[in-house]
Amino acid sequence: MRDIWNCATNSRLAILGERSQLLANWGEYMISKEDLTMFIQQSMADAKVSIVDRTGTMDHFNVDVVSDMFKGKNLLDRHRMIYQALDVPMKDGRIHAVELQAKTHDEA
Repeated sequence: MRDIWNCATNSRLAILGERSQLLANWGEYMISKEDLTMFIQQSMADAKVSIVDRTGTMDHFNVDVVSDMFKGKNLLDRHRMIYQALDVPMKDGRIHAVELQAKTHDEA
């Protein structure tokens, strides 16, 4: 019986240790508004970017982009341009959800 108790206790400690490590490393998986802006402006140099963290968890964002590179593009193509700019942080999990607004300077 004591062996079963020790095994269960050790398993719980291992799980708690893993959780603590995940929490300690959580900052590595968050992305700042500045970094999001940088990703977008690397693809669209004239972009004016406004970002709101929707949940406070730094992975759900409202992103408003104003760029003349959107001229002549429909809404779907505009969103594709932004998603392409955010490809890396979306694939690595730093962005979980994003709501987009994409306008030209004349539309803003």
